Amino acid sequence: MIAYLHGHIRQLDATRALVVTGGVGYEVHISLTTYYKLEGRSEIELEIYTHVREDQLSLYGFATTEEKIAFEKLISISGIGPTVAQKILSGIDVADLADAVARDDVRKLSSIPGVGKKTAERICLELRDKLTLPAGTPVTPSTARHAIDDDVHSALVNLGYKPAAADAALDAARKQTGGEAEFSTLLKASLRQLTK
Repeated sequence: MIAYLHGHIRQLDATRALVVTGGVGYEVHISLTTYYKLEGRSEIELEIYTHVREDQLSLYGFATTEEKIAFEKLISISGIGPTVAQKILSGIDVADLADAVARDDVRKLSSIPGVGKKTAERICLELRDKLTLPAGTPVTPSTARHAIDDDVHSALVNLGYKPAAADAALDAARKQTGGEAEFSTLLKASLRQLTK
């Protein structure tokens, strides 16, 4: 089993990296989270999960150990395969996933493309005590975000902004608009922050 790769990127897109090491090129499936961390780099290190089926051998790569652990826990859930797990980790980072599971935030999880309400409920139920925040990650109190913030954050990520940039813009927009801004007002204010 391949568990780790260190090499050079020959090709990179939002879902795959072609990593060359020792004269051999490995096609590795990656999440958007890992893609953002690899962007602009030529030499990389990836944690690898080797997925073996009767007719196929696929490599899934992760920029961090935490993301690989989250991926393995997600695919242990009935009905969630590597492709869906990769989509989940493209739509939410590990710390936010752990936070959503801890708060039983089905709404946030079901806002990820490819994740329905039943799948989100299963994730919360099965990972409740298994998925913990990476060491040193501050826990966001559930009162710190309004219900509408998750919708705006999801819209920004779907528009192609990085989750961290969307969070920063959303926080700044929330301070500008005050307590109870509507979705459209908050989205416009966030977009203004991102296009400054």
